[in-house]
Amino acid sequence: MKDMYDDLSRKIELDASQRTNPCHGEFAAFSNTERTNHPTIIQVVWENTERLANGLPHLIYIAREKRPKQSHHFKAGAMNVLTRVSGLITNAPFMLNVDCDMIVNNPKVVLHALCILLDPKGEKEVAFVQFPQQFHATLKDDPFGNQMAILIKYLAAGLAGLQGPFYGGTNCVHRRKVIYGLSPDNVEKGTCYIFITSEEELKQKFGASKEIMKSAAYALEGRTYSSNDINISNVVDVASQIAGYGYEYGTGWGKQVGWIYGSVTEDVLTGLTIHEEGWRSELCTPNPIAFTGFAPGGGPTAMAQQKRWATGLLEIFFCKHCPIIVTLFRNLTLRQCLAYMWIINWGLRPVFEVCYACLLTYCIITNSNFLPLVSDLGICIPVAFFIIYKVYTASEYLVEGLSIRAWWNNQRMSRITPMNAGFCAFLIVLLKLLRISETVFDITKKDLPPAGDVGDDKDAGRYTFDESLVFLPGTTILLLQLTAMVIKLLGLQPPVPSQSDNGCGLEGLLLVDEA
Repeated sequence: MKDMYDDLSRKIELDASQRTNPCHGEFAAFSNTERTNHPTIIQVVWENTERLANGLPHLIYIAREKRPKQSHHFKAGAMNVLTRVSGLITNAPFMLNVDCDMIVNNPKVVLHALCILLDPKGEKEVAFVQFPQQFHATLKDDPFGNQMAILIKYLAAGLAGLQGPFYGGTNCVHRRKVIYGLSPDNVEKGTCYIFITSEEELKQKFGASKEIMKSAAYALEGRTYSSNDINISNVVDVASQIAGYGYEYGTGWGKQVGWIYGSVTEDVLTGLTIHEEGWRSELCTPNPIAFTGFAPGGGPTAMAQQKRWATGLLEIFFCKHCPIIVTLFRNLTLRQCLAYMWIINWGLRPVFEVCYACLLTYCIITNSNFLPLVSDLGICIPVAFFIIYKVYTASEYLVEGLSIRAWWNNQRMSRITPMNAGFCAFLIVLLKLLRISETVFDITKKDLPPAGDVGDDKDAGRYTFDESLVFLPGTTILLLQLTAMVIKLLGLQPPVPSQSDNGCGLEGLLLVDEA
């Protein structure tokens, strides 16, 4: 199967590089196409015609229709197309969502998920099973602070005790009827009762395709297609129609059913809408780990990813699915709301951090202070909090077998990232709220380095810069703080207005370094 897919990829790439020799035969659909301008392309790479239970499953290539200046809703739109097409072909009650940069590391991953989803209690409460993301082929000591080993371990485990972990966009097994909008209130004693009573209501939510309405009704009722009902060749034409960009207009896709539109972090938004219905999610951590993947291997790439995350989280905060609103008026629990607000704080925090860094600079230049001086015993309180927190976070890394250098790199990047990528994300969302511009989905490039490259490359892990404006806020803050330190060291500060020595002291310089 892998060889067949690789052969298909080579033919597509050959067509792209040699326009004078387009593909022919079954690959003719790939000729004269552009990345953002092409019709729906569906190719059956492999079909399990013998319908063997232990045979190779169907492998189908799907490229949804894209046209210039027509919104395709990024990854959420792609997931909705895959959901509709898979509903026509198999209508399986469960869907495994894996990104292209993830690798299945445990062959029993589906079995682990189904043990949770098919449990009598899980059938009535659990909407999806989330496997944690873990990375391999990574740079030593996490120089860009994007491997998130500690965050995933402690945050995911803590969320599992609330309403469940966030949906991470990959490594997740979904229950199809939940994606189709089923509420826990419609589930009693393991039986699903739906309140869509007319064909018109099905059409309003799922579109005009009778085949899609039939598959949706089956999924919501807990019914599945028999193997004799599945004939891929008979549904390819219909699948091409429902994968078109215009099919969703006037339907509930992206609003009531499917992956939800409105944020470039469609995964967090979709998981939030599921949790606000009252569903739970479950964390599954099998041994060996279920999936491994690639983390961004460069500074600008890591910044682009962090900027997209912060942008999407801010979009969620300012939409109707804000955790505070759905906690008051829907079924999101209070503690789960606090967890969502903690992660949304990634998008809100940069504003305060930039203001704090500017305040320190202002205090040094004007020879004033807002914290107790070193000679004042009151300085012991913030210093004690600072030391305790740093020692605690360092101990988490040491317990997990990570180095002090990895801890330091993450501490360093926790200052660099918000002041650059985070602050740019805030400005992007501000312009969107003012209706000046729209957000853009930046694709994160994650390439696996060839064997031996990382160990031999002396520049691996060093921070590189490009022409992106994402580095402008942090660079500006750095120059301001260097200017303030020069003014302090040269004694160019204005005199203290009072007789008491309450000017900026050592603590100001120390806090500038920390900021």
